[in-house]
Amino acid sequence: MLTYNMDVTPESIWKRTTPSEAELAQPYYCTEAGVFYAQQHFSTARTDKESYLLFYTLRGAGLIEQGESHVELRTGQALLLNCRIPQSYCTAPGQSCWHHYWVHLDGAGVAAMEPLLLPGKKLTPVQLTGVKIQEYFEMLLGQMERSTVDSMVTAGLVLHEMLALCARSILSQAEATSARQVILQAAETLRKNYQKELCLADLLADAHMSKSYFLRLFRRYMGTTPYNYLVNFRITQAKELLVLTDHSVTEIAQQVGFGDASNFSTRFAKATGQSPLQYRKSALKPLDFTREAGGFMSK
Repeated sequence: MLTYNMDVTPESIWKRTTPSEAELAQPYYCTEAGVFYAQQHFSTARTDKESYLLFYTLRGAGLIEQGESHVELRTGQALLLNCRIPQSYCTAPGQSCWHHYWVHLDGAGVAAMEPLLLPGKKLTPVQLTGVKIQEYFEMLLGQMERSTVDSMVTAGLVLHEMLALCARSILSQAEATSARQVILQAAETLRKNYQKELCLADLLADAHMSKSYFLRLFRRYMGTTPYNYLVNFRITQAKELLVLTDHSVTEIAQQVGFGDASNFSTRFAKATGQSPLQYRKSALKPLDFTREAGGFMSK
């Protein structure tokens, strides 16, 4: 069952083709494709169709719903939809348009890539950069008019490249997210164990990546090296102890992991511009307080 409101401008394109037996045997083939300059009231609802549908948003945004998944497909984003499962899509609320390319495609190759493009069977927008995906759609629309063996092969390759472009983007994003978590965990390890003797090998053992790659990622996500991150965290803890306790500089140096008072004082002065004792004195300057309107105000 299909219902729709074709609120699109006249320059919109909708092409159809009937695949031959040879095309149906290919890993990738298409049956319909186009570019819709959809306006505010564009909408489609479908219970089932024996194909997949690939979108790419040129301008505005579309709202795509399937089961419990609801996603907005914004400018520069692509998405694969399995039309065998009831779905609906429309110009997103609050948007005046949804200009988008689309293609109904199918084949064993598409089914094989579904787990990558629909991880966990959830609608997954893919952010694509550059104009390559637009070039692929234009090539596909051009090949649909020819209906030759050569055009069949070219169209199949184009469909494969379109899906591969989306898959690479998803995998790259997943890798970046995973790498960031590794670095955040390493930073957490440094904070929790700052009082102990730590070395880079301890972090690398948990990260399962090369030293150079780990250091490059750590600087990217934390803005400094693991060693400097640890030193700065130790100094921050030392500042609290200098203000909140009467422990000696030697005791504080040992408590925050420096061990040696001389090394601690040198590092502290380099980071703050003051010696530990100068910092303590400046932080403990007496303040005059008067109680006003239920609170304190410094004079």
